[in-house]
Amino acid sequence: MTIGVEAVAFYVPELYLEIKTLAKHRNIDPLKLEKGLGLHKMTVPDVHEDTATMAAQAVLKLISDFTIDPKEVARIYLGTESALDAAKPTATFVLNMLEEALEKDFGTRCFKNCDVLDMTFACVGGVDALHNALDFVRVNPTKKAIVIAADYAKYELASGGEYTQGAGAIALLISSKPNLLKIENVWGVATDSVFDFFKPRRSFDKSDLKNAPDSYPNKIEVFSDEPVFDGQYSNECFKARIREAYEHFKLEKNSHEDLTKDWRYLIFHLPYAFHGKRVFTELFAIENGLAYAQNDDLKNVANSEAYKDFVKNKIEPSQRASSEIGNMYTASVFMALMSSLQVSFNEKEELAGSKIGFFAYGSGSKSKVFEATIGQDWESVVAKWKLFETLKQRKAIDFETYEKLHRKQLQDSVSPRIGYFALKHIEQENPVLKGARLYKMM
Repeated sequence: MTIGVEAVAFYVPELYLEIKTLAKHRNIDPLKLEKGLGLHKMTVPDVHEDTATMAAQAVLKLISDFTIDPKEVARIYLGTESALDAAKPTATFVLNMLEEALEKDFGTRCFKNCDVLDMTFACVGGVDALHNALDFVRVNPTKKAIVIAADYAKYELASGGEYTQGAGAIALLISSKPNLLKIENVWGVATDSVFDFFKPRRSFDKSDLKNAPDSYPNKIEVFSDEPVFDGQYSNECFKARIREAYEHFKLEKNSHEDLTKDWRYLIFHLPYAFHGKRVFTELFAIENGLAYAQNDDLKNVANSEAYKDFVKNKIEPSQRASSEIGNMYTASVFMALMSSLQVSFNEKEELAGSKIGFFAYGSGSKSKVFEATIGQDWESVVAKWKLFETLKQRKAIDFETYEKLHRKQLQDSVSPRIGYFALKHIEQENPVLKGARLYKMM
C-alpha cells in the first residue's frame, strides 16, 4: 500500500513590498538582496490576516479545488511557529472558520469528529506535521488527513532579518491515493538543542511601564513574533543538521551511494531564495569526493561548473516562488516543492516516477531528510495551482504602509477582500473572554 500526498493548495497574502524599495529606505545596495540572496518581493499580511486566516484560506481552497468531503478528514495537523495562543491551538480557529464557510454544503460542524492540533519546532514544524499525518494514514488507510503549514516570518524593523520576511500557508491532503507524491516510511533525523533562533518570553518591570494597572504583576512577561537570532550561526547549524540527517537517511536506506544523483529535485527549507544552493556545497563536495578544508574551498566548489550545473538542474526551479514571496517559515519547504513542480508542469516535463529529496530544517535545531516519488497523476494536481500567475496578481504597497502594518498602527485593512477569511475582533471588554479572537468571512 502506498501513502502520500493526494493534493496541495496554497494561500499567499495579496500585499507585498518590493525588495528594492526596502533596500532604498535601509541604505542597502539592492543588488546585494536581489542578486546576492535572490529576493524580489516581500509578502506582508494585511490588518485582517494572521496565521489562522491564511491557514483556513489554504484549506478552503484545497477542499474546493479537489472536491473533498470534510467528513472524510480525520486529522488536521498544523505546523506553525506563529501560534496565536499559548494554550488553544491555532488549528481550532481554522476549524471554526472552515465549519462556518462549509455549513451550507456539508451541514453544521462538518469537522466535529476531526482531531486537530498544532506542532511547533520552528521551520520544520510543517514537516513534523506531515510525518505524523503519514504515520496516521499508514495505520488507518481508509482515512485522510490534512497537513497545514502556515506562518508570518516577522523580524524587527531595520534588523538583519527584515528583508527575508514573508507569509503564507500551504495545505496538503494525505491519503492512500498519493496522486502527487508517494512517500516511504524512511526518514533521516538530526537534532541538537541550540540557540540559533528562538522566541523567548521577555520580562519587564511594571515600574518601567507608564500607567500600568495595579492588577499587573511586578514582572510582566511579553511574547513577540520577532525572534532573537544569529544568522551566521544559524547557517552553520542548518548545514550541520542537514548533513547529519542525510547521513542518517542513507543509513536507514542502507545505501552508500550518492542519492542526490537520482533525485530530480532537491527541495530545501528556504529562509531566502538562494539559501539551499548556498548550504549544500559541503554535502556536494562530500558526495563527489572533492577535497575541502575551509570555507574558501567551499567557495571554489560553489563556483565550479559542476556545481553550477547541479544547481541549475536540481535546485534553481525551487527558488523562483521564494523570490516572489519571502520566508514562509514552516511553509517554505512546501512552497519550494510547488515552485519546482510548477516549473516542470509549465515546461511540459514528464516527471511521473521521478524521485525528489527533501532537506527540512527548523532552528533550535532539527533537520529531517526524506524522499518522495512523483505520482502518475501529478499533472492533474499541479494544473489547479497556477502558482506564478497568482503571484503576479498581487498588490504592491509603499514603504510607509509597510511600516504601519509592521507596527500594527492601522485599524482598517489596506485591501479588504470579499470572500476571504478575516480577523473580525479581539475581545477586550468581557473579562471572561478577554483576548478571544473572533473571525468572519468578508
